Amino acid sequence: MPNAPSALSGLNGLNGLNGLAEYCASTIEEHHCPSVSTAVVEHGEVVLAEAHGLADIASGRPATPETAYALASITKPMTATAICVAADQGLLDLDAPVSAFTACDQGWPAPTARHLLRHRGGFGAHYDFHYGDPGDGERIDATPYAVPHRAPDTAFEYANLGYRALGNLLEEATGQSLADFVREQVFEPLGLAALHLGPTYPGPAPRATRYTPDGRPYPPYCDTSHPGATLGWAPAAQLALFAQSYDRLLKPETAAAVREARPVNPGLGYGLGWCLSRGAGPLVQSHGGGMGGVAAIVVTVPEQRLSVSVLTNSTDKTARDRITHHILATLVPGFTSESISPFTADPARPTNLPATDWRGTISTPEGDIPVSLTLSPENDRARLHLNGESAEAPASASQTYAFQAAFPLQLPTADARLNSPSLSLHLHHDNGSLRGVARAHKPGGDTEGLLGNLLAHPCRLSAHPEG
Repeated sequence: MPNAPSALSGLNGLNGLNGLAEYCASTIEEHHCPSVSTAVVEHGEVVLAEAHGLADIASGRPATPETAYALASITKPMTATAICVAADQGLLDLDAPVSAFTACDQGWPAPTARHLLRHRGGFGAHYDFHYGDPGDGERIDATPYAVPHRAPDTAFEYANLGYRALGNLLEEATGQSLADFVREQVFEPLGLAALHLGPTYPGPAPRATRYTPDGRPYPPYCDTSHPGATLGWAPAAQLALFAQSYDRLLKPETAAAVREARPVNPGLGYGLGWCLSRGAGPLVQSHGGGMGGVAAIVVTVPEQRLSVSVLTNSTDKTARDRITHHILATLVPGFTSESISPFTADPARPTNLPATDWRGTISTPEGDIPVSLTLSPENDRARLHLNGESAEAPASASQTYAFQAAFPLQLPTADARLNSPSLSLHLHHDNGSLRGVARAHKPGGDTEGLLGNLLAHPCRLSAHPEG
């Protein structure tokens, strides 16, 4: 399979990447990943750009360094940069309450843009996708789900809905669409014309078709209610250039604030749209992205003025991760995977609740749905009764939750019926009640069909008097 040539300079560390082409080719073959595009930028210059595999399997079209890949959550730093540019222009205030939430009667203050940029606005997990042509089929209206469920700045919770709110805020403050403002105020001033934000890629470069891990293609069009969190596109070299040059658009104090990271785990914090390493070694700034047919990452080491991007067109992240670690271990002394991993260990432990029978409701956009939950005497299994149906599943707890379990039951709502056939409960125990979220989701990712939606609903249960 033909590979695009590398564009190499005298970067010292690149001598260790002489076998990169072979490593990439063998890695994507081993993990059934259609293609990968990689780029290295040093001191603002592209010193390596190569691609391997097929951008489109059906036509046999090879990936090239010019091929644009969907970025998923790497869109967040782009939206964050646009928000910071608008703040520097006096169009919005990072520390003012976001007006869309000031009217919410939650008993706590509204989040600010700074809270939302840091995933500390109080929103829960959510994603939704609309595949196919723009006018086909039903789609999720995220508005009923876009309600903070905790006070702002009390905890980190990765939230697409927060970046949805930031996109709405930017449009309100500027009078432009999110895509237009990002293009005119971020991409074009940096000379990065191939970057794009939208549900499909318009060119001029060809795009990589997205694939499930078993090789089924996604439609070219994929929209979502949270475009500012998800819908970016880029060729690898231009993405690496963006990661190294975005701060040229910002006032020095704003650029410094971007890297003021609050802890996420022992090795990583999250600033204004970027993950930042913590602890020993050079500062490493990064962001990954994953969704249906997308596994991507971009990493910058400011001390070395070095940026690396690795883009693939498969949902499976294994090839992306192995190639990324291979490159960074060669180029960055002392690099460890913990400096770019947002994963936080939260191992399961036995459930220990004071009652075995619980009754309550799951609140949905269509109203409250009565549910009951029955635990085994050992608290290791649970049965959920919902809408005339019931199912049993293993139960556990964790450092975060007093009870968690996933059931093969579907919420009887129009949104859940679209592509969320299962239900998981994640509940805290407080003064004799269980409170938390019920998440409608699709298990197994896209092992069957396409990636489903994740819809979070408030859930409250009380111990049953006769339990």
